[in-house]
Amino acid sequence: MSTEAQAPTAPTPAKRDTIREHHGDVVHDPYTWLADKDDPAVVAHLEAENAYAEAMTADLAPLREAIFEEIKGRTQETDLSVPVASGPWWYYSRSFEGKQYGVECRAPRTPGEAPPSLAPETPVPGEVVLLDGNVEAQGHDFFALGALTVSPDHSMLAYAVDTEGDERFALRVKDLRTGEVVDDAVEGIGYGVVFSHDASHVFYLRVDEQWRPYQVWRHRVGTPADQDVLVLEEGDERFWMGIGSSRDDRWIMVGVGSKTTSEVRILDATDPLGELRVVAPRRDGVEYDVEPAADRLLIVHNADNIDSDLAWAPLDATSADQWQPLMRSAPGERFQGVEAFDDVAVLSLRRDGLTALRVIARDAASETGYGEHHDLEFDEPVHHVWLGDNPEPATTRLRIGYESMVTPKTVYDYDLATRELDLLKRQPVLGGYDPSDYEQRREWATAPDGTQVPISIVHRAGAKPDGSHPGLLTAYGSYEISSDPYFSVARLSLLERGFVYAIAHVRGGGEMGRAWYDDGKLLHKRNTFTDFIASADHLVDSGWVDPDRLAAEGGSAGGLLIGAALNLAPERFRVVHAAVPFVDALTTILDPSLPLTVVEWEEWGNPLDDPEVYAYMKSYTPYENLHPAAYPAVLATTSLNDTRVYFTEPAKWVARLREVTTSDPAARPVLLRTEMVAGHGGKSGRYDSWRQAGWEWAFLAGQVGAVERVD
Repeated sequence: MSTEAQAPTAPTPAKRDTIREHHGDVVHDPYTWLADKDDPAVVAHLEAENAYAEAMTADLAPLREAIFEEIKGRTQETDLSVPVASGPWWYYSRSFEGKQYGVECRAPRTPGEAPPSLAPETPVPGEVVLLDGNVEAQGHDFFALGALTVSPDHSMLAYAVDTEGDERFALRVKDLRTGEVVDDAVEGIGYGVVFSHDASHVFYLRVDEQWRPYQVWRHRVGTPADQDVLVLEEGDERFWMGIGSSRDDRWIMVGVGSKTTSEVRILDATDPLGELRVVAPRRDGVEYDVEPAADRLLIVHNADNIDSDLAWAPLDATSADQWQPLMRSAPGERFQGVEAFDDVAVLSLRRDGLTALRVIARDAASETGYGEHHDLEFDEPVHHVWLGDNPEPATTRLRIGYESMVTPKTVYDYDLATRELDLLKRQPVLGGYDPSDYEQRREWATAPDGTQVPISIVHRAGAKPDGSHPGLLTAYGSYEISSDPYFSVARLSLLERGFVYAIAHVRGGGEMGRAWYDDGKLLHKRNTFTDFIASADHLVDSGWVDPDRLAAEGGSAGGLLIGAALNLAPERFRVVHAAVPFVDALTTILDPSLPLTVVEWEEWGNPLDDPEVYAYMKSYTPYENLHPAAYPAVLATTSLNDTRVYFTEPAKWVARLREVTTSDPAARPVLLRTEMVAGHGGKSGRYDSWRQAGWEWAFLAGQVGAVERVD
């Protein structure tokens, strides 16, 4: 950053003291007023912050543009996804050069014929456009889908549209025989829509004021919304709902779950006016998933094993007493879910910190209905594999997704008879990308309590651990969500500037099994932050990263991680990016009226009722623990319409951080950048999101002196 000219002056929000008292602790907060996005003074402050951020980074404009052009130049903008066979149709997506959003299509299919050509310039005979996101987004700065589902008879399309970023969706039903939208009566729904078997009804979710999906409604297509019928309501504020359907479209599935307990209900899709049946009543601390498998149910559950087991039950099961064991997870394994087909079941699991797939053959002679099994094997030391889109139960070939930090996203068909993988498509990377130009590895950091923390690392081939490289360390570490290795076209712009890029698989995530998650939540949450700092220390101590050139990045709960790590070890990082960061967690979790607060108590604890939880959270939450120190340069990004982490959290954090940091604000600025029309995931269009990535990564690269590409 240039320091020749007088640096702009950072915005300073007014202080309006608000007092909060819990368990005898009195807290004065001068920035609570920043929560009201309808207050013109709040909007003016955010706009002033945006202007300040632009002024402080004006000299990075060429780098931002360069990164954007690099991402764009490596992307095959006009492309076609691998078609998926479903009934009499091939379903696939298209993208077009110059278009922000994808186009959903289908084409007629004759069973047994080869799929359409994957060459995007080759016309597909009989192609029908189901939904053009570019048309739907016209006149809006933001566009996202919350549902996109075709009826079992392939005659109707239901989709849900958000044009604000607040994750409240408008339901639309299109008659695919005429191309006309025949129903737009329902507004303000949550994620997910399911058709009845005859497409006469759709089932959808309503969310409450705290953004909790808590009701299932039945809507008869073509009727007013005020005639809709409430099918199920969940009164316990710890629980929220999800909705879906079985692979054979016979069952409508409703999952109700908290962070530790779940319950599944099913309904015969041919009887949409019937009642949902509970597969097994909820039991505190027991989580289970259900997969209909023709004549029985398959159930992944943790009733007897922290890392879950696989069971089966009669199709009409109504109690966990009817569950029969099928397979127990071995040490080092974590069962996550199962999907059933006519000839096999496919178990998704984690093994030794990586994802895996296990194929279990159907065996009519066995009481369980299943027999021998085998796992798919891959050679790369870090990778991510998953079961792809497989809508037909009778398939003999499974669609598999695969990627690593150097292998672009890949689609395979796995032949169940030969056990061979057939490569269908690998994400094109233009400009001569060669995976051998990069190296990936798994290393381990030692946490303060001796725990070994895995780190996935990628860098340019031939790079040596000589202590000279810039580095970027990322992590998440909450909700048992795993930060699995992935390929990124955008990340190549960092690697080509010499970055060593690392993902720390810290406790609180699910990478190493359920105990890994449990040891990073509630009164063990500090392990998440100390694991991250240990990972940063490892990158430096092992020589992979220059101690003065380490950047860090995390979003949402990962933003809380960034804020907490900065308070514990501000000297370790040169610059950080905290995206939609949950940095005022204690204030939020103390307010049950805010979105998601009550459902979060099983993750963080309930500081309202428990003084120990209150004290523990206050000891680590970023906003409360800012202190005079030489903090690194900071970029906080947020969105005005985010319903998960309110923009006020980073706004308050940035204001207080500027008050306490002893660093030179010209050399290590603290910036806040707010998208004024966007949600939790930032901008929605692909070109807009590339520019957003260019803006953020240019700031990090500029701070660690990695502006130029390395030959």
